[in-house]
Amino acid sequence: MNAGSRPYIPGPGERTGRPASARRDRRTEIRIWWREIDRTLLFIVLLLMTFGSLAVAVASPASAHRLSTSAVKLPDLHFFWMHLRWQFLGLIAMISVSMLPREVARRTGILLGAAMLVLLVLVPLVGSEVNGAKRWLKLGLTIQPSEFLKPAFAIGLAWILSWRLRDHNLPVVAISGGVMALVGVLLMLQPDFGSTILFAGVWFVLILLSGIPVKRMGWLMGVGVAGLTAAYFLYDNARHRIDAFLGGGTAFDQVDLASRALLAGGWTGSGMWLGVRKMSLPEAHTDYIFSVIGEEFGLLACGLVVLLYLAFTVRVLVRLVDEEDLFTILAAAGLTAQIGGQAFINILVNLQLFPSKGMTLPLISYGGSSTVALCLTVGFLLAITRRNPFLSREKFDWKHALSTGDMA
Repeated sequence: MNAGSRPYIPGPGERTGRPASARRDRRTEIRIWWREIDRTLLFIVLLLMTFGSLAVAVASPASAHRLSTSAVKLPDLHFFWMHLRWQFLGLIAMISVSMLPREVARRTGILLGAAMLVLLVLVPLVGSEVNGAKRWLKLGLTIQPSEFLKPAFAIGLAWILSWRLRDHNLPVVAISGGVMALVGVLLMLQPDFGSTILFAGVWFVLILLSGIPVKRMGWLMGVGVAGLTAAYFLYDNARHRIDAFLGGGTAFDQVDLASRALLAGGWTGSGMWLGVRKMSLPEAHTDYIFSVIGEEFGLLACGLVVLLYLAFTVRVLVRLVDEEDLFTILAAAGLTAQIGGQAFINILVNLQLFPSKGMTLPLISYGGSSTVALCLTVGFLLAITRRNPFLSREKFDWKHALSTGDMA
């Protein structure tokens, strides 16, 4: 056997059959990641997070003064410095998850969902109670399982609904409805009516995209109305908030305070740290940070925030136009609906156009679990929509799929 025909023998530390020059190093993986992710979407997210840091900085004094006691006085920028730490952890989670291949991201999301469902079962039993609700678990670190369930829920439903492409006889709508019912029951045991509404909205969006027959639409809408009616009569907090929204009231008047703060700054705002009405807001750094932005930076800044959320949503939809994988379409749409829907509800509450829900403004409001979970959501979205720019794709035929029921 001459030298030219000798088989390759791997050296120490080399993988069998692969020379060292053929192995991907970390730098190559990062270059591939940077080439395949949606950099425009990432830039929009970073803009929102930067604006969020600024907004928490101006809202922090109001919340610090309100939560200070005679024994413990919080510094004015207490929540700002805490927010920067949570954002740092969130960015690590976002980048790490966004580097996962699509299939690995799907499996990770499903496993995360299963783990969070187990934790949701434990919340009513051993959870920490705050303001009459048990939504947090202390496991060395206080976490809110429902926040981490949000991205996993969208990914899990997209996976279930995509089964129909393999077997048209599978009752994927009924299965996904069962998952939604289970999540809804666990959330209302806390109780958390706002999150239940958000989860139901994401489920409804995915059902619509999966091509549900028109005949079932009326049935689903009837179930939704029945659920809202039951919540009104059985859940006191929901009834009080809805009554306050429809007829006004004094027990739940934080929305009116938020609206006054929002309009106090006019078009250009009163100036950074010069707002006065924000000092009366109960949750200036979380639920009502949009009103703080209005007072400090003006209605023009509020309009910019709205435009950034619209740009986020439109960018994902544009990314999905020529996507041919049904799971990718459903999962990306569900994750986008979760972030966009939460932002939409929060902004409407601050404008007195929706009952108070106790829901933060995504990527802007202060939060521990919510900040990291939202960054995780963006990471999953970036991973699922990763695309080799040098590969051409066949566009998904929506009209044919809907007419033949291939997506139902």
